[in-house]
Amino acid sequence: MLGFSTYAALLPELRDAWSLSNSQAGIVGGMFFAGYMAAVPVLTSLTDRMDARRIYLGSSLVAAAALAGFGLLVEGVKSAAVLQLAAGAGIAGTYMPGLRALTDNVEGTRAQSRAVAFYTAVFGLGTSLSILLSGSIADSIGWRWAFVLGSVGPVLSGLMVVRGLPPRTPQRSPDLHMLDFRPVLASREVRPYIFGYAVHCWELFGSRSWLVAFIVFAQGLQVAGESSSPALSAITIAAVANLFGPVASIYGNELAMRHGRERLIWKAMAASGVLTCALGFASFLPMYALAGLIMVHMCLIMGDSSALTAGVIMRANERIRGATMAVHSMLGFGAGFVAPLVFGVVLDLAGGKAIPHAWGFAFATLGAGAIAMAGLIRARASAVAEP
Repeated sequence: MLGFSTYAALLPELRDAWSLSNSQAGIVGGMFFAGYMAAVPVLTSLTDRMDARRIYLGSSLVAAAALAGFGLLVEGVKSAAVLQLAAGAGIAGTYMPGLRALTDNVEGTRAQSRAVAFYTAVFGLGTSLSILLSGSIADSIGWRWAFVLGSVGPVLSGLMVVRGLPPRTPQRSPDLHMLDFRPVLASREVRPYIFGYAVHCWELFGSRSWLVAFIVFAQGLQVAGESSSPALSAITIAAVANLFGPVASIYGNELAMRHGRERLIWKAMAASGVLTCALGFASFLPMYALAGLIMVHMCLIMGDSSALTAGVIMRANERIRGATMAVHSMLGFGAGFVAPLVFGVVLDLAGGKAIPHAWGFAFATLGAGAIAMAGLIRARASAVAEP
């Protein structure tokens, strides 16, 4: 995960260096998720047919090569978009295939649920470290080195998984066909979790992609006409906010196991959606108050993350678990591809990055979906509970 958030962390610097519009910056950020979305159906479905560790290792090397290439070769929008696409494809073969390799070696419903919770939480921890280290490296020796050094992480992780987990080849079902996702989408048990995860990723990755740039804007309002610099950098605030995510994700899954999974999910989605809609209009707040709001915002977004992914794995048919995880991740990261682009377009249409209310409208595009999905999941849970 070392290079996962490097582009988002350095977005303000790269946008100015390449004279990008907000829409162009959103396109480059979204290409990562486009690569992920294109590769994840194949790579995750393959875990129903072959050892997930092999997929993980090969994909790690692809991600590493793309990150190193970004640092060494990129000169503008086109080359950046291509290498972001490749990096996303590499990560596609690590996240869900890695989760499959883990859950195949854990027995018991509660143990699997907790394993999923910790795994997805560490994803958030890696995101935070990626933001923090990318900013530190870029400040010290330049943005290119932030990408190059970030490429070391995927190589190490691939070796750790291959050496640390036992080999496991799943039994193939002759009646199932590669990339046939109809059995997955036909399951009423997994559909709410899959579509809920798509909305979760829309809100999460749209926010993460633009959060540093938003904080930079808010800090500019705070110090306008003053000689002092912000006490905390935008990258530090974003990194610390993301560090709250893993704890919220694990705790949310524990609450889901105790009090009902769907109940926890719709409440977390409703709360995060409302706060996300409000966040973009809060740039006038004192910086410490805004930083606190951002941290609460990230906790609420991540509160249902593990509950959603654990829910789909617990309810997936064992024979098509890989295909189910493929659809789950494809729709989620597909939403992650579109969200940064929509955010950037709305920001431009509403007046641009210098207009406070433009940021409010852009963040509202992220929170509105969560509010709507919370209503749908609550209605479904109420209908199921009726005699």
